[in-house]
Amino acid sequence: MDLIVTLIIGGVVGWLASILMRTNAQMGVIANILIGIVGSFLGVAVAQALDLSVRSQAASFIVAVLGAALLIGLLRALGVFRRIPAR
Repeated sequence: MDLIVTLIIGGVVGWLASILMRTNAQMGVIANILIGIVGSFLGVAVAQALDLSVRSQAASFIVAVLGAALLIGLLRALGVFRRIPAR
């Protein structure tokens, strides 16, 4: 059951981060889940490195979305996602 919850929350986090970074049209469900899960770990690592304590679930969710957005930014810098021009 924990795996299913992790996949669902990872998908939501990745989807929100892709909307934030405007890569939603380029990503599928699997990419959203992977970006969400890996980005959550990245967000927690950055928060701990900055000596920030996340005490509420809402703050944890925000850190996860920001970590996923950071991961998308890193992947964009590496050329994995190319920017789609605005219409």
